[in-house]
Amino acid sequence: TPGPGTPDLRVGEEIRLVRGTDDTGTAIYAFDDYSRTLPLALVAAIFAVVICVVARWRGLRALIGLGVALGVLVVFVLPAILDGRSAILVALVGGTVILYGVLYLAHGPNLRTSSALLGTVVSMGIAAVLSEGAIRLTSVTGLSEEQNTDVQAYLDHVSITGLLLAGFIIGSLGVLNDVTITQASAAFELASLDPDATRRSIFASAMRVGRDHIASTVYTLVLAYAGGALPLLLLFSVAGRSIHDVITGDAVAIEIVRSCVGGTALALSVPLTTAIAVVLARPPRRGAARGATTARKSTGRHAAG
Repeated sequence: TPGPGTPDLRVGEEIRLVRGTDDTGTAIYAFDDYSRTLPLALVAAIFAVVICVVARWRGLRALIGLGVALGVLVVFVLPAILDGRSAILVALVGGTVILYGVLYLAHGPNLRTSSALLGTVVSMGIAAVLSEGAIRLTSVTGLSEEQNTDVQAYLDHVSITGLLLAGFIIGSLGVLNDVTITQASAAFELASLDPDATRRSIFASAMRVGRDHIASTVYTLVLAYAGGALPLLLLFSVAGRSIHDVITGDAVAIEIVRSCVGGTALALSVPLTTAIAVVLARPPRRGAARGATTARKSTGRHAAG
């Protein structure tokens, strides 16, 4: 029957059907969804080819890391949450494993990558603390989202609040990884360009890069969430609700909290990762230290003579 949401099916299209029975036991088939196997495979193949052509072997390793991340989510994170484990611990452990695979596969095992990894892990811990505090402070429930309502109905042992928290933590990994690897690379490049530069000057120069990165990434982060909430905002505007009610409602409040938590963790990750990278890029000079010690001993002997 034609109506809102009714698919416009045409001859030759591949669809999925759901099977049921009526009161007499006769089988009834109804439209469930489109069959998207081939189109999705084509889109994914184009994505993979472009990444590999532009980034070459590093792009291929990044795609392998993406596969590792999806594997960790499917094999570890989801089953652990279904078993009723602590969502924050599951997200932190799963996120750490994902970061190890993604960073070292894409950028190689070196000090630069290790500094980015350490900065990202610490920033992820900060994001976890901020997420838990923000969820408790704002009392968002997540029940405004249909999928969370279904989870509560069919998986009553799974905490919706914990699910929100895990989503906040894992969702912050991508943007944190982007910023931390950039800061680590900037610090190491600055240190190699000027061997005589001090840690303080390297840190200050890298932070200038980091501030520009923060400004652009925060826009990306907030606008990405706002774009996902456009249909919801449109429905609220048609319903004639005030802007205050719309913003403070559970559905929009979740996006605001997610954006603010991600942006705060992002901003804090810049000086943290920069400091770690500077220390690793400019370690103490052992030769200079030994020379200074020898000079002090020689001066002491001359004074005694």
